Amino acid sequence: MKFLDQAKVFLKSGNGGPGAMSFRREKYIEFGGPNGGNGGRGGSVIIECVDGLNTLIDYRYQQHFKARTGGAGMGRDRSGAASADVILRVPEGTQILEDDNETVIADMTEVGQSMTLCTGGDGGRGNAAFKTSTNRAPRKKESGWPGEERWIWLRLKLIADAGLVGLPNAGKSTFLSATSRATPKIADYPFTTLVPQLGVVGVGGKEFVLADIPGLIEGASEGIGLGHRFLGHVERCRVLLHLIDGTEDDVADAYRVIRGELEAYADHLAKKEEILVLNKIDSLLDEEIKEKVAELEKVSGKKVMTISAVTGDKVEEVLFALQGIIESDRIVEKQNEEAVKLKDAGEEAETWSP
Repeated sequence: MKFLDQAKVFLKSGNGGPGAMSFRREKYIEFGGPNGGNGGRGGSVIIECVDGLNTLIDYRYQQHFKARTGGAGMGRDRSGAASADVILRVPEGTQILEDDNETVIADMTEVGQSMTLCTGGDGGRGNAAFKTSTNRAPRKKESGWPGEERWIWLRLKLIADAGLVGLPNAGKSTFLSATSRATPKIADYPFTTLVPQLGVVGVGGKEFVLADIPGLIEGASEGIGLGHRFLGHVERCRVLLHLIDGTEDDVADAYRVIRGELEAYADHLAKKEEILVLNKIDSLLDEEIKEKVAELEKVSGKKVMTISAVTGDKVEEVLFALQGIIESDRIVEKQNEEAVKLKDAGEEAETWSP
């Protein structure tokens, strides 16, 4: 399946059906009176977060979604049928934005979450609704109310536990392939990965989701290269795994470039926990490894781990480090959710107390 993380679509809800103008006509009933029914409601456009999707590829082939008009009212006080709603199904992590591609309407982060984006128009009233004590035979009916229409953007931000960041050709795809069942394209040239990749990593009897983000370059936060749109995929990650190519001449500069782009994109992204790893140590001498680790520790102020994603050397140590941070974050998140529930329960009890 192809990956698509952004799409622009047009939505239109259905108009309400028109009311009917009709009079009762039966033998021996001289003044039957009005019996025109009301029109039916037009269909609404609803967006729903569902399980089993990880791309917006469906919206590449269809960009217009229009609900049907409600059924027309009929004689004998028969109302028109309401039209079915149009439902757009999107994966977890999808943001809905206005036509300006900046204003966020909703953030679909949980399966089952839904929202009405365009409400269907109400049906018009038939002439039976206008009968009064002074107007026994009204010749008036209403057309249905118009539906709503709008353009929106759908933007997918992957929900992963850990995100792989680094310059092009840092070995991110090799690491993902070596630690999960994901099969990203791997080659010895920059920008081999053109779309984000997800893999489920198992370590110590537990699992977490790892996202491989296409290589960033200087100016990525301003849209240069593959652009800032892929930086959004690591916003929801609990921890960042920053891979540095050990064969780089200046590993300190490689670190500074990525950190600069993270900080320029969003402050909270730069504040995320980060594990710094020097990759491709199989291509270096012991003295070179020590020298480059020292350079990275000096520029980052953090402990630097070393691995070879190709040979698997010390990869498991990195996975356990990632798993530890992820588990700690999950515990804190669960405690916060329980605290919110207790607070809400207390407020509800206080509201209903006699």
